[in-house]
Amino acid sequence: MLPVGAIAPLFTAESTCGEVRLADYIGKKNVVLIFYPRDHTPVCTKQLCTVQADLQQFEQSDTAVFGVNPGSLETHQGFAARYSFTFPLIADREGAIRKLYDVPKMLGLIAQQRIVYVIDKAGKIAFAQKGSPATQTLLGVLR
Repeated sequence: MLPVGAIAPLFTAESTCGEVRLADYIGKKNVVLIFYPRDHTPVCTKQLCTVQADLQQFEQSDTAVFGVNPGSLETHQGFAARYSFTFPLIADREGAIRKLYDVPKMLGLIAQQRIVYVIDKAGKIAFAQKGSPATQTLLGVLR
């Protein structure tokens, strides 16, 4: 994982809500990047449904949330539609974003590990943790 205090690597990628350019958020919003293994799996679905349920809290904290995994844009669109996700799911087909953020694959599988980053408005990593940290933990970093 990238260490807290590191400069967040910039990227541009396609998502379920159009093109995402991290540079567009630096200086304007905090960002939560959720690297999750796969769409339509029980743990990933639970994690992202929790994010959707808490999305207003993130928005009130001036924070944009993005899910990232190597799934296709089509798979992400189906996943987002099924669970009514209104935040972008980024298609990282070639793993370029995963590599920038030092997110390892899971034992050689296509899937990646579950890691959450919080990037502050200055563009620095403010939080990095494996797993599914609670919304209050993530928002607490930004207070």
